[in-house]
Order: sequence, then C-alpha cells, then structure tokens
Amino acid sequence: MQARMKEHQLTADQIVALLDKAHVGHLGTVDEKGFPYVTPVHFVHLDDSIYFHGLAKGRKLANLVAYPKVCFEIEGGYSYIQAETPCDTNTEYQSVIITGRAATVDSLDQKIRALEAIVAKYTPQHSGKSFPASMLQMTAVVEITIIEITGKYYA
Repeated sequence: MQARMKEHQLTADQIVALLDKAHVGHLGTVDEKGFPYVTPVHFVHLDDSIYFHGLAKGRKLANLVAYPKVCFEIEGGYSYIQAETPCDTNTEYQSVIITGRAATVDSLDQKIRALEAIVAKYTPQHSGKSFPASMLQMTAVVEITIIEITGKYYA
C-alpha cells in the first residue's frame, strides 16, 4: 500500500481510524461504455484490503469483473466553517481515497471471514451467527486490494 504526501495529509493511523468509523463508502467503477459509475456500499477494512458484499449479479459487479481497476472514497467529520462572505465559507472534513483492484472472493473461508467482519461492524448483535448456505451462494463478496491510499483533512 502506497501513500502519497499532500498538504493536510492524514497519518496512516488516522486513515485506518476513519476507515473503521465510516459507514458508507463510494465505489467508482467503469461501465461497458467507458462511463464512471459510483455506488454507495457498506464495507469493512480488513487485512489492508476493503471488502463489501452484495448480490452476485448486477451492474457494479459486472463493471468490476470487466474492469477491475476501481476507486473507493469515504469521508467524515463534517462541520461548516462560516465566514463573512459566501466565497470564504468552508467545510471541515476528513476523507480517504483508495485506488485498487477489485475481485470477487472465491474462497469460502475468506468470504465468511469478510462477512463476519461486516456483521461485526454494522450489526454486532448478530455476530457469531452462522450464514445460511443459500445466502452465501447468492451473495458476492468483493475484495479491493489497495494500490494507493491518500487521506486528507481540512480544519
């Protein structure tokens, strides 16, 4: 995982903290006509990868199977910084942008491990419960292998 340095750069620990705290990520794929397609997804950061799940068929899955290079973005910590003029008003925020390669997870053990992490993040009351075989079959789990990650803030 490579991080680029910029002004107002988040540290590696701040990036991980934001990835762990954020509830929605925005997945950018490219469709068959070459147009960008952005989809909000629930996700988990696990073992230096991003995982999300969804139906085993659909536009976002078809896009990333055809074109595995993706962009993934999260943000948080919003508040407005008011100013005397509209042009000077700003936003306090943190954001992370990831470029990587997406692929569906084939290993059943890895798929279950990712789903357990997603359950622990979003519905911890269901942690430890088993997944029905029919649900595992109709659910795709996607891993984004991180190639580059940047985090910015403005305060």
